[in-house]
Amino acid sequence: MNDLFEHAPVPKAYMQLALPVVIGMVASMIYNLADTFFIAQTGNADLVAGVAIGTPVFSFMLALGDIFGLGGSALISRLMGAKDYQQVKRASSFCFYAAVILSLIVSALMLGFEQPILGMLGATTATRAYAGGFYRMLAIGAVFIIVSLVPGNIIRTEGLAKQSMIATAAGCALTIVLDPIFLFGLHWGASGVGLANVIGYALNTGLLVWFTLSKSEYLSVKPLLARVDQKAFWAIIAIGIPASLTNFMQSFGIALLNSHLAHYGSDAVAAMGIAQKIYMVVMLVMVGFAFGAQPLIGYNFGAKNHDRLKAILKYDFKVEIGYALAAAALLMLFSPQLVALFMNTPKIVALGSLMLRALLVTTPFIGAILVFTTVFQSTGQSLGALVMAISRQGVVFFIVMMVLPLILGLHGVIFAQAVADVITFGIGIVVYRRVMRTN
Repeated sequence: MNDLFEHAPVPKAYMQLALPVVIGMVASMIYNLADTFFIAQTGNADLVAGVAIGTPVFSFMLALGDIFGLGGSALISRLMGAKDYQQVKRASSFCFYAAVILSLIVSALMLGFEQPILGMLGATTATRAYAGGFYRMLAIGAVFIIVSLVPGNIIRTEGLAKQSMIATAAGCALTIVLDPIFLFGLHWGASGVGLANVIGYALNTGLLVWFTLSKSEYLSVKPLLARVDQKAFWAIIAIGIPASLTNFMQSFGIALLNSHLAHYGSDAVAAMGIAQKIYMVVMLVMVGFAFGAQPLIGYNFGAKNHDRLKAILKYDFKVEIGYALAAAALLMLFSPQLVALFMNTPKIVALGSLMLRALLVTTPFIGAILVFTTVFQSTGQSLGALVMAISRQGVVFFIVMMVLPLILGLHGVIFAQAVADVITFGIGIVVYRRVMRTN
């Protein structure tokens, strides 16, 4: 492990850690597309809507898992660099069992307050039975969903990125296999979809724990080691909370965007939905590279190897911005054809192409923002991490969305995210330069 993090050529170390994360992201994307396809094939609009209503709960659980998954991995990567292996064992075990306890509390609260929560999510008389079935399965299986984020992130701090990818891909593959069996073979409806998801995450979590026990040299899931001092606890929380907020802000941003697009008709909402699906292909790869490199950044920061850290960050910027430019140029060129694959009507194709190009035009800025974010997380800069978490699709996006449509109408809504990206980049580079000067 030390050779990979300390001595291997930067491109080799970077790709060895990042590519498995990228592949895992692609596997998750394929699963999401397959899941959507199978549910749509039922032809039952109420079932489709019921699952859609429960989906924010799923995102909420993943965000909770990020608290101890990303917060823990950021601290542990620095401890690895400092070669404080006893604290590594304690921190990894603490994060695992803290996530277990949190997930049990979430399960109890979700089951105890099912009806009011479903009402808040928008369940109607027609959709409540389906939404409830999906929701209950997620509530029962919360422990697997939330806890999976912890070993999935933490084992990468020891260079076990390939094992993390295998667990993710295996869970996704099992869910894809089970979805049609539960839906069309056993006719379990939305409950079957929820159960397929939970079983997939159970396999994912089980494999991750097994890899931790069998492959890891320094990480631990021993209950007796599951304690950290106050300083370590706050180091985990200070990075974990902003990382978690990023997921919440993404949901907030999509909801805000859709509410403004609704004033321009269902075609505008549908066109943006298609554009975002295509755009996410680019984004997931960029996120995979960024977070795949995070353990490498944290390790060398913890080891105080500043020359290697600078070389890693220089290469990270090259990969993120270079990929963003190439992918954006290609997708912008073929935007009409790509949108038409989903819905081949002239208005949708025209609107969707414009929206996709508006999203893609700032992808190089987002590449840099992702590097800023991982640097702030890996180096324990909680304020910088928080600023990045709440800016792009949160505070900055909200302000831009309130102003730009008043000036440009529909075009203001379409280009609001691009403007927010540029402003967030400006904020990020100021904070980044300050962090690099002080470290």
